[in-house]
Amino acid sequence: MADDVDDILLKEILEQPTVINRFFQEKNELVSDISHKLRGQFEYIVIAARGTSDNAARYAQYLLGSYNDFQVALATPSLFTIYQTPPRLNNALVIGISQSGQSPDIVSVLKTAQEQGGNTLAITNDEKSPLAGAADYVIPLGAGQEKAVAATKTYSASLAALALLSTHMANDNDRLRDLLTLPEKLSETMDLLSDVMDQTSRYRYMDHCVVLGRGFNYSTAYEIALKIKELTRVITVPYSSADFSHGPIATVNKGFPIIVIAPSGKMFNHIVAFSKDIIKLGAELITISDKEELLDLGVTKFRLSNDVPEWLSPINAIIPGQLFARQLANEKGLDLDNPEGLTKVTETF
Repeated sequence: MADDVDDILLKEILEQPTVINRFFQEKNELVSDISHKLRGQFEYIVIAARGTSDNAARYAQYLLGSYNDFQVALATPSLFTIYQTPPRLNNALVIGISQSGQSPDIVSVLKTAQEQGGNTLAITNDEKSPLAGAADYVIPLGAGQEKAVAATKTYSASLAALALLSTHMANDNDRLRDLLTLPEKLSETMDLLSDVMDQTSRYRYMDHCVVLGRGFNYSTAYEIALKIKELTRVITVPYSSADFSHGPIATVNKGFPIIVIAPSGKMFNHIVAFSKDIIKLGAELITISDKEELLDLGVTKFRLSNDVPEWLSPINAIIPGQLFARQLANEKGLDLDNPEGLTKVTETF
């Protein structure tokens, strides 16, 4: 299917089930070995990342906190580079996540951790990158070259790598079995979305919106918002529904577009109740879910495949967000593969 499409971005979105399935087949043993070697070697986790990879780190905070009992913090790279006042990391596992592995500030965090005697792990699509060279252990994503500027398959592959790491760290064979069936579920979601993306034309002249998610899909809200900003120039702000209640909800008025992400799971009932509240304020919802109760609240709705556990749902729920952003950019006549002002590799210090 991916070979039959014209633009690079859509091709890479459609490749995701294949990329993740290949990753599981080729890297399962490697990740198991790394997990075994790291067991008992650290007390907490610090993740260094930027952009899309930072959203993968947000997923890791919920995943590794919930299932592996680790406190997971996000690094502040400028402390290592600009301020040159790095915190102590000697008892941490420091994970660097970067599709290119090129950004000097992320590399600096791992190098400092190594110097302090900490354990370091790189998750990257380039196993010969400076980031990989700065790490004790490397998990290569093997996603193939990602040509579109907006990252899609490397994001979902990063989440899959973190999920595989989590299952092996916990020696959890039940979750591993669920994880290995995920590519099939991603393909089902793509099939469900194949004939509904024309709904996006309704938002051709949208100049702002909000994306809401909570729990495991807090990361999904951030990543969908980033894709919309990158591809369409629409001012898009991500929130947890809890944070949105603390002030920003005052911005909602008639026709205010809000994307709501709520697959099955512990957050579902809360998000449904909150969605009903913001509809009363005039919000127009774009809903992403596998359950009718939320989908029916949306003027525009994107259905997910069923029976995906909540801890894996962000890898599934990102797909309609990627397709929405791509379709909206197309509706606006923008360059899908080379958005203005962006480059594929961004180096920050």
